[in-house]
Amino acid sequence: MIKFLDLKKINAPYERAFQEKLKSVLESGWYILGNKVATFEANFANYCGTKHCIGVGNGLDALVLIFKGYIQLGKLQKGDEVIVPANTYIASILAILQADLVPVLVEPKLETYNINPVLISEKITSKTKAILAVHLYGQLAEMDAIIEIANQNNLLVVEDSAQAHGAFLSENRMSGNLSNAAAFSFYPGKNLGALGDGGAVTTNDDELTKVIHTLRNYGSEKKYQNEYVGVNSRLDELQAAFLNVKLPNLDIENSKRKAIANRYLSEIKNDKIILPKFSFLGTNQSNHVFHLFVIRTRNRDELQKYLLENDIDTMIHYPIAPHKQKAFLAWNNFSFPITEKIQNEVLSLPMSPVLTTVEVNHVISILNQY
Repeated sequence: MIKFLDLKKINAPYERAFQEKLKSVLESGWYILGNKVATFEANFANYCGTKHCIGVGNGLDALVLIFKGYIQLGKLQKGDEVIVPANTYIASILAILQADLVPVLVEPKLETYNINPVLISEKITSKTKAILAVHLYGQLAEMDAIIEIANQNNLLVVEDSAQAHGAFLSENRMSGNLSNAAAFSFYPGKNLGALGDGGAVTTNDDELTKVIHTLRNYGSEKKYQNEYVGVNSRLDELQAAFLNVKLPNLDIENSKRKAIANRYLSEIKNDKIILPKFSFLGTNQSNHVFHLFVIRTRNRDELQKYLLENDIDTMIHYPIAPHKQKAFLAWNNFSFPITEKIQNEVLSLPMSPVLTTVEVNHVISILNQY
């Protein structure tokens, strides 16, 4: 069976280094917000090209803390509207709601699955104060167009970069450094994945950095003195140590993903299968790091069953659109036909830096025979 994602195999090359980091953390006697977190924050900020990185508990918290930080700074107020893609993982929307803001859903482009900038302006009202741009599946949203709209309407722009570690538009214009602030997840399956939960905020905003540093630690900058109603959301010292081990190889592993994606794109030839489309920027497809390689087909369930019968594991990202979730009953009658079409047709093929040539050959061959 070709696994959709083999985390054990992905992390195996790092085992000795992980053991050394574990020993180092144990011997340090400092397990919360120590040198390992500070080192990773500096390293990841440098990688993204931002002034600041704040390690937090997970990707959802990273988004929530950005919004709550801007509320504390007076740049947002509870009840403000935030433009967000209708086609996204539910965390993007949960973050807005948990910050007591109002999500306004906008359809994606069918070709890229990312938010359609042309439709954003139609949804802007006097209450709109921010745009949440999601880099879905590892492909950058159309940030130049989004930033232009934001500047014209005096809006904040926040990136959900949970799936786009290392994607970039050009030198010094990388995911995490294309907006006012960005949120990352280091969930184990991400391109830069920890061995547990973890997240981070990247930004060039000094004031926001100071507020989020405080909010993530019970709203306290000085022990037992609480400036804000904060939360406990701190990147774990051990996970930070593991991430420091893996970060230097992120670009190499992304290159392997891109090479596999190029093979899928050039060698899968089946009229029943719609391959992903994206803007090529140079020869390295820098704006897409293929966290997921997502195809579409009208008979998705049939194709998934066929692939499983031929020893190919796949996943669906995501089978239920956010506005159709039970959690959002008030939205269930909303109509987002492009989002719904995507949710009914998408299928994610095996994609990771440890897929072998033989495995990729098999996936291509079986798909071409379908």
